[in-house]
Amino acid sequence: MKLNELLRAVEGLDAGLEFGAEVTSLAYDSRRVQPGSLFFAIQGEKADGHVFIPQALERGAVAIVSERMPPRDLASRWVRVPRIRRALSTAGRFFFGQPDLHLKLIGITGTNGKTTTAFLLDSILRATGIRTSLFGTIEYRVVDRGLPALNTTPESLDLWSYLAQTVDAGGTGAVMEVSSHALAQERVWGLPYSVAVFTNLTRDHLDYHKDFEHYFEAKRRLFEGLGTPPPPWAVINLDDAWGRKLLDVPCPQRLTYGMNSNAQVKVKHLDYRHNGLEGTIVTPAGKLRLVSSLMGRANLANILAATAASIAYGIPLERIEEGLKDLKAVPGRFERIDEGQSFLVVVDYAHTDDALRNVLSTARELTRNRLIVVFGCGGERDRAKRPLMGEAAGSLSDLAVLTSDNPRGEDPLLIMNDALVGLQKAGKPYWAEVDREIAIRKAMEEAREGDVVVLAGKGHETYQILKDRTIPFDDREVARRVLGEMGYQGIA
Repeated sequence: MKLNELLRAVEGLDAGLEFGAEVTSLAYDSRRVQPGSLFFAIQGEKADGHVFIPQALERGAVAIVSERMPPRDLASRWVRVPRIRRALSTAGRFFFGQPDLHLKLIGITGTNGKTTTAFLLDSILRATGIRTSLFGTIEYRVVDRGLPALNTTPESLDLWSYLAQTVDAGGTGAVMEVSSHALAQERVWGLPYSVAVFTNLTRDHLDYHKDFEHYFEAKRRLFEGLGTPPPPWAVINLDDAWGRKLLDVPCPQRLTYGMNSNAQVKVKHLDYRHNGLEGTIVTPAGKLRLVSSLMGRANLANILAATAASIAYGIPLERIEEGLKDLKAVPGRFERIDEGQSFLVVVDYAHTDDALRNVLSTARELTRNRLIVVFGCGGERDRAKRPLMGEAAGSLSDLAVLTSDNPRGEDPLLIMNDALVGLQKAGKPYWAEVDREIAIRKAMEEAREGDVVVLAGKGHETYQILKDRTIPFDDREVARRVLGEMGYQGIA
């Protein structure tokens, strides 16, 4: 593609720019630059792309795109734009052939439930025979090809590439978690969502957004459209107070869901079973039978969200039923670890006080004796939620084991001290052990028949981020190893 053709597709450029060079690729990381690349210099949170312009030019970049004024020696190879991330996404869309014209996109935002809702929707679309891609916290899946997830929502350039690959593989749909960071940073600029889903809003990421209002405004942008008209459908959780504030969004059509009697998609005759959920879901399109291996009230909300979004997408009720039933588990989301032990062990990603309350409330329904929770708080994140997590863990469990999560650059003991304030406030028994593997071992050794042990915070993660290094660490593998050492041999 000629550079001048690509530049005409990007709004807001300086007038009179005409470049005839051939662009062979786009890049925002200098390490990905090849001869013929157009390099986008982005001022990020931790790194400044302008620092790497010399490396990009040395590798063969034909021009630089930036928000800044050009240096005198690069004026002939410098493209100035008012909003770099908008320019990157717009250029990516045209460079990769406008794949959105051939796809129906579902975007899911909210604090909790995005991942499970996305997996449910992916299962429903596949039950319908739709070849679809999935982008979220656990993994990126381009139709049938899995890729590691670097962020919950990819950078726009990568996303457009994945969507083009989806079209090339015969795909017609894509489901993605849309994080508040991605919305605030306009990583999804220009993506025309067919359905936008809101799960809930609870305390998280306030270290970035500063307060709830800014956090909510970032989420709201999904429903207003970023460089596009508002999505045709808005799917909103009517049980959530912040969700009710979205009822005035400019989307042409809305579907509400929840336990609220006024919700359009709701459940009746619900049976919380030891092995899942059964009941009847009432929708504007008719009733459908709910049979799911997922457990608990929080997962019921995710199921209702996925059902409502599927109806908005145009999926028949029988295919929704099938897709809900087909999904047996979501990695690291109330994932059972069963090695034949007499107590239940569950691994969950819960890393906010609200998510911790949800997972412990679900676990309590399955507890015949005691509920034990192992939890920690992440470093370099919102400190104010740490005592709230401690109080949630302490008040809802019979024994809480406070440990380290991903301390990053902070002292793990100081992080634990923040959580200890809330834990002591709960007035329940607790232990503190900074070594996460030892903490898990102590909880397992304490467990007796009928107990439930919840390992909270890391879920699907296979690593632990320390100050000076990242080490392999998977709660699920640690739990299986400890259970094996305790004499449990797994299920034959």
